[in-house]
Amino acid sequence: MATTKTRERPVDRYDERRNQLAESALQTLGELGYARASLREIANNSEFSHGVVHYYFQDKFELIIYCVRYYKARCVHRYDAVVTDATTAEELLDGFAEKLRETLRDEAPMHRLWYDLRAQSMFEESLREAVTMIDRTLQEMIWRIVTRYAELAGREPVADSAASYGILDGLFQQALLGYVGGDESALDTLGGQVHGLMPLLLRP
Repeated sequence: MATTKTRERPVDRYDERRNQLAESALQTLGELGYARASLREIANNSEFSHGVVHYYFQDKFELIIYCVRYYKARCVHRYDAVVTDATTAEELLDGFAEKLRETLRDEAPMHRLWYDLRAQSMFEESLREAVTMIDRTLQEMIWRIVTRYAELAGREPVADSAASYGILDGLFQQALLGYVGGDESALDTLGGQVHGLMPLLLRP
């Protein structure tokens, strides 16, 4: 009996190549930051030519937004297992703190790029829509953690999703600043702060 071979659609190949370019570009973007990166510089630090990069991305704005969306789409699922597998409030808290330390240690350049891009969006209107969308998905991710923590603790959150995100994001950004500045203790400090703060987000 003849077998049917599934053909890859042109749009699938196009998206696959854009994802490959994003993977290649992220490290350079994380090292150089928004202002210093250019399509040519990104191409020079990758396996792709400047012409190929320019074919798939019209300009730096499009490439950077695509890269950050691509990266953050993976980030928002980083804590899914922590939320679903934890059976006690303390177990969830331990898992969440450990994941925060892990991503700070292993992916600091990517987080630095994100905060750089978010700051630039206040001045670059072309970045604002994408940054707002990404920020909203991160807020929803944090709220899933907070509400699950509250459920396991048998208490109600005292803050809403925006406030919870703002508080925890502020702690993470502060830890990132310390870590990229050479302070290795920022990892443990962040874990301790999360353990001390999370209970305060719930009603007594």
